[in-house]
Amino acid sequence: MSEVSVPLWLAIAGAALAAWALLEHLLMPALRWMVTHPANQVIDDISHRLRIGIRPFQRTRRQALIHRLLTDPKVQQAAEQYAASHRIPVNSVLKTVERYAREIIPAFNAYLYFRIGYWLGRAIARALYRVRLGYLDAEGIAGIDPGATVVVVMNHRSNMDYVLAGFMAADQAALSYAVGEWARIWPLSALIRAMGAYFVRRNSKDELYRRVLERYIAMATEAGVPQAVFPEGGLSRDGRMREPRLGVLDYMLRGWRADGERDLVFVPVGINYDRVLEDRTLLAVDQQGRVGAAWGTLRFLAHNLGLVVRSEWHRFGYACVNFGAPISMRAYSRDRGVDFHRLSGEERRQAMGFLGRELMQAVGRVVPVVPVALMATVFAQSPERAFSELELKAEVAPLLRRLEAAGAHVYVPRGDLDYALTVGLRMLRLRRMVLETDGLFRTAMGELPLLRYYANSIAHLL
Repeated sequence: MSEVSVPLWLAIAGAALAAWALLEHLLMPALRWMVTHPANQVIDDISHRLRIGIRPFQRTRRQALIHRLLTDPKVQQAAEQYAASHRIPVNSVLKTVERYAREIIPAFNAYLYFRIGYWLGRAIARALYRVRLGYLDAEGIAGIDPGATVVVVMNHRSNMDYVLAGFMAADQAALSYAVGEWARIWPLSALIRAMGAYFVRRNSKDELYRRVLERYIAMATEAGVPQAVFPEGGLSRDGRMREPRLGVLDYMLRGWRADGERDLVFVPVGINYDRVLEDRTLLAVDQQGRVGAAWGTLRFLAHNLGLVVRSEWHRFGYACVNFGAPISMRAYSRDRGVDFHRLSGEERRQAMGFLGRELMQAVGRVVPVVPVALMATVFAQSPERAFSELELKAEVAPLLRRLEAAGAHVYVPRGDLDYALTVGLRMLRLRRMVLETDGLFRTAMGELPLLRYYANSIAHLL
């Protein structure tokens, strides 16, 4: 038997080609099957119980969606205009557009969303809070056309909002969130994409980026993808609801026609907590800067870890979610004689501003009144006064009358108002926001901004 000598470089090249063939034709197809097969099984399992089914757009491969966005006529036109105005070759601009598309577009995986994501969301939410569904407009929700594009519109109190709303709405639809740049850190970004979220540069002034984002949101809306948005754009720094930022809502309406195949339905959702995880951090950003806020976050984590080790940790009170009356854009447009598809310029800005205010008012009406917010309001209104427990509960009575007159939804644990007020007071005392001396309770003046933060969560209802 004779031996054949092969040059080292040729042997290395042959081994590399063999490895590539093994990866491309065996390992990658196997990996794709392992990822997509469980997802397809989950889709088959849950399709009969979801109120709003998983749309074909959500099941489309990410690469196909990227290609569809790149070849969209309006994106192509925006790229050509950008190239001409900046004197850049169109091919270079299209590469930038592709980078933006890859950054924005999610890679929805039903298995991760409904099996892993739902389980994690439920476990985290229930570990931290006593989670409650306070109010649900069951008749209005049941009346939504299953073929409509549903958009959940929420107030933004905490980053827990993403977890809580997704968990509470999981039997209705697979929500696609607009997520800020904070979540673009690997490997968190891959998980969030698999959960169906799309990334948004909230303060970008890049006109080309905004056109690509606009077209993706318009395409998803036209395809009926259920979405969830926070019109406030960011977390409330003082506890009050912020003025709406209308960019994402405007993009949705650009992908919807009143005479089209689908209705566009906004569902107002209000969320409130007895304790917001980031409360001190949010207040500290303005007072101490981001470094001080980050240090405060680390102290918070260390403190709670110490409580866990000593078996002294308790959940952070109640987290309550309310679902209000859906707002059909077909009915809205018909009743007001407005066709958003035809509006432009100042006329469109005015119509969007009016719609944004109506949506935020609808959200504000269903923000739950939780025990801590109620008790914090009493102390914030009279920070110098000392109250007995009986006097505190007497002070709550006129507040409840005003809230009832405003149509507010007060969450009363166990249906026992006395218990609710006791729970709210106990939370304030545990956090040393309220001090007790000889049976009298008074505001800890150093914690007055924090008390006002919680009181502000329901101030718009009073």
